Amino acid sequence: MPSPFQSLPSSFLGLVVMASLAGFAPAAQAEPPSSNSPAAVADAAIDESPLPIEAVQAFPDLIWTGWTPDVDGAPNPLRPILLTHAGDRSGRLFVPQQQGAIHVFRPDSAATKVFLDLTEKVHYADRQNEEGLLGLAFHPRFAENGEFFVHYSTKTTPLTMVLERYRVSKDDPDSADPTSGEEILRVEHPAWNHKGGTICFGPDGYLYVAYGDGGKQNDPFGNGQNLQNLLGKVLRIDVDSKGDKTAYGIPDDNPFVAVMAENGGKPPRPSGVRREIWAYGLRNPWRMSFDRRTGRLWIADVGQDLWEEINLGAKGANYGWSLREGNQPYAPTNTATGPGFVDPVWQYAHDIGKSITGGNVYRGKKLPELDGCYLYADYVSGRLWALTVDDATNRATTNRPIPHDREGLPVLSFGEDEAGEVYFTILSPDGRGIYTFRRREGSASSPQTSANREIAAASSPAASEPSTTSSPSQPR
Repeated sequence: MPSPFQSLPSSFLGLVVMASLAGFAPAAQAEPPSSNSPAAVADAAIDESPLPIEAVQAFPDLIWTGWTPDVDGAPNPLRPILLTHAGDRSGRLFVPQQQGAIHVFRPDSAATKVFLDLTEKVHYADRQNEEGLLGLAFHPRFAENGEFFVHYSTKTTPLTMVLERYRVSKDDPDSADPTSGEEILRVEHPAWNHKGGTICFGPDGYLYVAYGDGGKQNDPFGNGQNLQNLLGKVLRIDVDSKGDKTAYGIPDDNPFVAVMAENGGKPPRPSGVRREIWAYGLRNPWRMSFDRRTGRLWIADVGQDLWEEINLGAKGANYGWSLREGNQPYAPTNTATGPGFVDPVWQYAHDIGKSITGGNVYRGKKLPELDGCYLYADYVSGRLWALTVDDATNRATTNRPIPHDREGLPVLSFGEDEAGEVYFTILSPDGRGIYTFRRREGSASSPQTSANREIAAASSPAASEPSTTSSPSQPR
């Protein structure tokens, strides 16, 4: 029998489930901001003085095996879509190219080695540049089981993302077994943009998977609030078990497992709700990461017309898209602004930047002044910041710029090594696509404060005139 909710707007379905979650307590590791969040407080003083830190190239002489700056006379810029490590104490770094080749190297390597080449399976085109190989995550027990996971747009089925498990070669730790691929999840999208794509393991050992709303503009399919599909969501799945009909398990404490189950013979909650969902109401989460010390999940969500936002992950959280953009009602589709939405901990308007690139919380040793700072960037404006949030209040306390010597630095992604040192990657025509941070010699920070810029910017010309500009190389 069809669900009685199938004929209702997806935004209403989301609100029905929000009501059913009344009294639901988010996970202690990721307490959401209150409705009176910092993004809505205009009189909070925020330190915005530049940090005595600068961004500099890392590994400038590294040779990328198999990559050339042009193909048949056409430019072929390096697209290092992320950077990560295996957690096996080897000190190796892994950097996938968006086209499908995963490189591995050590900090002192002269050249990379291709760990796994998926270019024959991965769909990427410059005019559809939000597709490609978008996610790579190593199993927490990789040193024992050799398992890792990739997330990419497949050539076999248009507009479809595939999550697969692979294993390292038995003979060479710097090579994966290309025959070991095992499909875990396949998700169709209605358009080529807003894929999300990040995959990362949480401190609980489960895999978290980010999906955008499926694409186009204004969430025309209502996916952000539709709990019957996986788009516009963060999923939480168990890759160490299998379900009756899935190649993965669903943790019993996922927020919609108990809420959607039948209760003592009573009618079930709205049918078809996906139990994999951990959080929802996202437009295009372009990078999420866990703070290795606190276990808190940080989610950057690319905005539509006015606001770029940063969210703290919380079990069952609804971040509002497409009923809201940031902490404001989104006029084209807004039908309700009821209770239950989780506000961002930080947002900025489009006079500051137009495409956020989420990063990592710094937990390295080289730059103690960055400890606890969430490092992020804007692809379009090329600006970098270090954001801090008070753990007790979930209020932003600083948002300090990080200088660099390049104008319009196109930051694709961030990542960290085993020691917690943070890097970021850029679109690079010459192969020098990895940056890191260092202390500026002889510089000093002169503290200054200002009212929350993201609120002040609401009255700026950029905020009053919605932008329709899309980045040519970064998810919008």
